[in-house]
Amino acid sequence: MKKPLLLVLPALATLGFTQCQSSKPATTATATEAPATTAKQKEYKYETVEGDPLKARIYTLDNGLTVYLSDYDDAPRIQTYLAVRAGSKNDPHNATGLAHYLEHMVFKGTSKLGTQNWQAEKPELDKIEALYEQYRATRDAGQRKKLYHQIDSVSSVAAKLAVANEYDKVMGAIGSKGSNAYTSVEQTVYQEDIPSNQIEKWAAIQSERLKEMVPRLFHTELEAVYEEKNRTLDNDFSKEYQALNAGLYQKHEYGTQTTIGTIEHLQNPSITEIKKYFGQYYVPNNVALALSGDLDYDQTIRLIDQYFGQLERKPVPAFEPAKEAPITTPLVKEVVGPSAENVMLGFRFPGITTNDALVLRMIDKILTNGQAGLIDLDLNQQQKVLQASSFTDLNDDYSSHIMYATPRQGQTLDQVKALLLGELIKVKKGDFPEWLIPAIINNEELQRTKSYEDNEARAGAFVAAFVARQDWKDYLKQFDDFAKIKKEDVVRVANQYYQNNYVVVYKRTGQDKTTEKVIKPSITPVPVNRDAASDFYKQVTAMQSPALEPVFVDYKKDIQEVKLNSGVLVFYTRNAENNLFNLYYVLDMGTNADPRLGLATDYLQYLGTDKYTAAQLQQEFYKLGCSFSVSSGQDRTFVSLSGLDSNMEPALQLFESLLRAPKADAEALKNMVAGTLKARQDAKLNKNVILQQAMVNYAKYGPKNPFTTQLSEKELKALKPQDLISRIQQLTGYQHRVLYYGPQPTDKVVAVLNADHKTPATLKPVPADKDFAEQPMNQRQVYWVDYNMVQAEILFLTKGDAYDKALVPTVSLYNEYFGGSMGSIVFQELRESKALAYSASSRYASADKLGRSNYITSYIGTQSDKLPEAMAGMEVLLNDMPAAEANLVIAKNAIRNSIATERITKSNILMSYERAKRLGLDYDVRRDVYEKTYNMSFDDLKKFQEAKVKGQNQTILVIGSKDRLNFKELAKYGKVQQLTLKEIFGY
Repeated sequence: MKKPLLLVLPALATLGFTQCQSSKPATTATATEAPATTAKQKEYKYETVEGDPLKARIYTLDNGLTVYLSDYDDAPRIQTYLAVRAGSKNDPHNATGLAHYLEHMVFKGTSKLGTQNWQAEKPELDKIEALYEQYRATRDAGQRKKLYHQIDSVSSVAAKLAVANEYDKVMGAIGSKGSNAYTSVEQTVYQEDIPSNQIEKWAAIQSERLKEMVPRLFHTELEAVYEEKNRTLDNDFSKEYQALNAGLYQKHEYGTQTTIGTIEHLQNPSITEIKKYFGQYYVPNNVALALSGDLDYDQTIRLIDQYFGQLERKPVPAFEPAKEAPITTPLVKEVVGPSAENVMLGFRFPGITTNDALVLRMIDKILTNGQAGLIDLDLNQQQKVLQASSFTDLNDDYSSHIMYATPRQGQTLDQVKALLLGELIKVKKGDFPEWLIPAIINNEELQRTKSYEDNEARAGAFVAAFVARQDWKDYLKQFDDFAKIKKEDVVRVANQYYQNNYVVVYKRTGQDKTTEKVIKPSITPVPVNRDAASDFYKQVTAMQSPALEPVFVDYKKDIQEVKLNSGVLVFYTRNAENNLFNLYYVLDMGTNADPRLGLATDYLQYLGTDKYTAAQLQQEFYKLGCSFSVSSGQDRTFVSLSGLDSNMEPALQLFESLLRAPKADAEALKNMVAGTLKARQDAKLNKNVILQQAMVNYAKYGPKNPFTTQLSEKELKALKPQDLISRIQQLTGYQHRVLYYGPQPTDKVVAVLNADHKTPATLKPVPADKDFAEQPMNQRQVYWVDYNMVQAEILFLTKGDAYDKALVPTVSLYNEYFGGSMGSIVFQELRESKALAYSASSRYASADKLGRSNYITSYIGTQSDKLPEAMAGMEVLLNDMPAAEANLVIAKNAIRNSIATERITKSNILMSYERAKRLGLDYDVRRDVYEKTYNMSFDDLKKFQEAKVKGQNQTILVIGSKDRLNFKELAKYGKVQQLTLKEIFGY
């Protein structure tokens, strides 16, 4: 919905096989309960699979609702997904985008939730529905304008009877996090991360919204979808991926229609069709609930049955997939846009549950696994392209295999395409090492083990199985089947599917003259009725819940501090859950002190040792189920090693040998420099880099800033291998500390590090930090950069005080109340009421280091022609924060519920300690937030806002097309100055 995950589904489908493993048959069991004093309690049958690492129970209620439950007690929270097995492929051909727009509407409530007076509201909503049907059938422009004016007028009346955002409010009130949804081709999924003591309230709310859908506040939400559409029109990757699918699927809905829909259909919506779709597909026998977290199986299923069991089973329309004709010759497509050039190749495969699709997953890992794949080593590590990768998009009816690469300087897209196809030829010939498939299987098992630590991944596996119509035992069995794949299977499938039957999309840099935009209709802002509440809201929030107490990190108890023979300190937290480890060497020095350090750490990936080439080294790590990285930030460097703890010692020896004696490679350095220069050019074509990095750094620090302080082209080309190798070799010669999270006892960790982590007798002190001076923002200023796009994106930036821990509780409450969530003031006003933006937020961001300043960052992404109203709307809110006692109560409850159920565990304990030390803290600052926000009043917030936010000088950053921006309007906010890309990038 608000944060669409249109590209996440392929990743979920691709990675679905990494969630769990077992090949043993399912068994049937019965949950038994102690008999009630008055009547025998209902018994619930469920399925389990022996050896299932998730210990899942799968229930089917009498009405067909599927329920997946997994108990995982890492924190007193539960990740929930409500999955509907219907997506954009089920959209009517004359109303594309319907499933996605319906997803938005499901957040608007029901006849009980989101209304002040349903009896009075319903007739007005019926009028709006009828008017839209007339509007949809009318083509005369003048008549359509009159009809829309009527829609707008009646909508204003209806809105007075509604409670905007009441769903978001009630979920915030019970402490839910991550309230969101996504629509893809096969499914629509609603997600919540709730406190475990709020399970009954969650069930009451979710079952209510599944009973009916009331399309209130329809035309303002439609504007949000328009903005979402415009964002896709500004996203070259989205356009490229759409073109690829249109070639691969010329008959099937995967290619003939998009999830977000056409402009024509978006501008002619049908509430009647949306209701029909809801009635057909949002039925219990087509829905699954997937829950993973701190839950009691028997209690949870009883509550779910109590609230969801009354929903009525209905027949679901059958979907008949179109049969695609074979592609017999390469199909070539071109996409033009402002971002960097690249090439995308796609091949068509059968659906997700087929054996060939399982082999496809193996082929994808043979090509790219991040370490030892053919593309990883032949193209990326050898720097034959700037960057290349592959991924799968696995769906019910068909699957796709996509290869993707960006060229180096002077390289044509045809040359890049030939390199990608060359790697496929190797797969078809079986030209890859025998150990690679077993290593992939081991590493996939490692990734599954890691994923078990995350409730989103656990519950996401249930969703993947449900959408694919796989029994849980079959879903688990695929991991054993994956482990049985042999080289001959790979070669057979590769030769069958990789012919001249691909679609290639060339993404060119230029102006897309075919780009349309969704026209902005005239909308009268609707009231949000902040202090109103439905009876349903009051009843749910009044339900009693068991109390949960917060658990704060005690750094002295939760972290052991030991010392190596060298004097290096080791901070240790034990992993009692699995056989994985994380090891870090942390240095308090970075690129501010030495710009060459970042290049040195980048160079390391291309180097080998006297014993191994760079490629062989990556292969050895992959065989061990381990990986390494070295990364330099502005003032810190992290040297990290992670993977299977049973292989930590040989992996550490391998890693230390690389750090001590990397073998110089002049050709690799030459290619890296050329790649760096090309990447810099490409960055100047990326609007996100332009706004969020280049412009923000310019505004904070001026022309000389952390982003622009880098070696010139001349300096880069003059680099010698030893310039960078010496920096790598010196890393562990500086004062540093070690962080370890893993299952080994401290004495074993110390013994291994004493043996293998070699350091000089005396460690050098790290150089003094050369932090950049923050610029005073003592006048109002508008900076803008020209970029060919439909939307405009605006950042209001205000410099605040230096970090002060005493302000943290007030800042936390201000952010939650004002601009931190979908129930916040900013979101309600700018999106729900005025329909001015798809995305709008404001945050008082605390500094990440003592001595640095806090900043207020307020963002709007909107159509260029809405810029005047959007900017004025944000400015008014920043200077005159509305008072809404109901919102304040929700914000306070949300903070306390979140902290009470949050648990900082695993390696996060060590990282939390690192962050605390940078801020001069020796304790978990969440304790202050929890204890102090509860008693804060609106007056406290108002005083903070008036002192720290209202009337402060702003630097406003704008990126948009010069042909669409309203410069007269921009001038109202300060001196307007265009920034060139050379000014903000420094080259």
